[in-house]
Amino acid sequence: MAAAAVLALLMVSALAGAAAGGDIVHHDDEAPKIPGCNNDFILVKVQSWVNGKEGDEFVGVGARFGPKIVSKEKHANRTKLTLADPIECCSPPKDKVSGDILLVQRGKCKFTKKAKFAEAAGASAIVIINHVHELYKMVCEKNETDLDIHIPAVLLPKDAGSALHTLLTSGNAVSVQLYSPDRPVVDTAEVFLWLMAVGTVLGASYWSAWSAREAVIEQEKLLKDGHEGLLNVEAGGSSGMVDVNVVSAVMFVVVASCFLIMLYKLMSYWFVELLVVIFCIGGVEGLQTCLVALLSRWFKPAAESFVKVPFLGAVSHLTLAVCPFCIAFAVLWAVFRQLPYAWIGQDILGITLIVTVIQIVRVPNLKVGSVLLSCAFLYDIFWVFVSKRWFHESVMIVVARGDKTDEDGVPMLLKIPRMFDPWGGYSIIGFGDILLPGLVVAFALRYDFVAKKSLQSGYFLWSMVAYGSGLLITYVALNLMDGHGQPALLYIVPFTLGTLITLGWKRGELQNLWMRGEPERVCTHMHMPLLPATPN
Repeated sequence: MAAAAVLALLMVSALAGAAAGGDIVHHDDEAPKIPGCNNDFILVKVQSWVNGKEGDEFVGVGARFGPKIVSKEKHANRTKLTLADPIECCSPPKDKVSGDILLVQRGKCKFTKKAKFAEAAGASAIVIINHVHELYKMVCEKNETDLDIHIPAVLLPKDAGSALHTLLTSGNAVSVQLYSPDRPVVDTAEVFLWLMAVGTVLGASYWSAWSAREAVIEQEKLLKDGHEGLLNVEAGGSSGMVDVNVVSAVMFVVVASCFLIMLYKLMSYWFVELLVVIFCIGGVEGLQTCLVALLSRWFKPAAESFVKVPFLGAVSHLTLAVCPFCIAFAVLWAVFRQLPYAWIGQDILGITLIVTVIQIVRVPNLKVGSVLLSCAFLYDIFWVFVSKRWFHESVMIVVARGDKTDEDGVPMLLKIPRMFDPWGGYSIIGFGDILLPGLVVAFALRYDFVAKKSLQSGYFLWSMVAYGSGLLITYVALNLMDGHGQPALLYIVPFTLGTLITLGWKRGELQNLWMRGEPERVCTHMHMPLLPATPN
């Protein structure tokens, strides 16, 4: 049951494989720059004050045209907000506004025309209310030539703009401040997320290899005692381990793709709730498995005594004692997951789940590992980049961020808040970016243990370095591309597989790694009978 539950969630875990970041600056080749209309699209903070008291802060997007908006709050002036009359500002306003910021409604004419009329009326900036809740890019038409606009323009989503409109029509004195703060050069959240991912793979690999080594020692002990009959244990049988094969590796990516499309098409409140339930089930299984493994060292009698439970079979007393805590932990996270510190609970459940899957699911050789990672590599690239051709947006990033819901993305993610970022938000990484390479790294350590290789002469150290380097390059690319979501496996897979294959080929062990998955061993417990000596 444990393996089935964890494997079911494994199918889901790869759906959010992109390392995503917030789009603060956006370069768009579909909206080409022309003279007078060549700004980058940037998010803009609109801080409001109502009757002299600080109010809500809204987020809009800056226009292609007009001057650049200041990046520092101290350089942004607090300016009176005035409602345009007529509200669309497609004709000259009835009254001069003498330096105020003009609030106008989208529609009936071009953005540039509104800005020109607002500037002619004396406005210092223009804030446009969109007619939908999303943010659109304010661009210029290709044939426009009169683009000498000297006031900034910001587009607000419908809910934010309507809130300001209501305040003004209610007779309140409203002033706003427009600025677009820069993000820090180094995101500390990404540093901690990198450490979390590498640490998870490291810990899971050692647990997997330790379990495998204990099984080998038990085998050798049974051989030594002459109990050959007890060794007929199939892979993934009584040991509870599941070996991946080539077919299942390919089918995993096919099923994950189908599930991703289903998520994209059916993403809604109830569907996210279903994902939360699935995640909690897997999280309970993972947390329970890890806690039982840790506590069994101190509570050995409870771990080795069992009781029969209906539908579950034999369950240890320690598991029964730990299970209620794990269930309560997952339920509390699910209920309070919108709170600021709920990410801690999500990361704990996620990490223990990943560790458990890597301990249970095993890549038997480098051939299977290569097929699995290569398919995941193509899967990541297709759903992050290529899917834009058919769906006009990146399917994986839309699903990972939960754009069509009120949630901060699907729960199958590790995330850390950007504590020193003026824009806030989270740095995230999908389970698949840790779990899938982790299966191959764990295989490398198991091979080293069986081959009795040292750290430097083995494969584990170098595969860990390769994984960490690939993930590091992912975050570098994420920052160089202004926070646009990146498929992490695009960088991780070539580093990890390339390192293992190159080392195996150089050491002359690639054949064993590729097909057998273990070094050739001579059984020291079996002896050939000696033939009598003859003179001929």
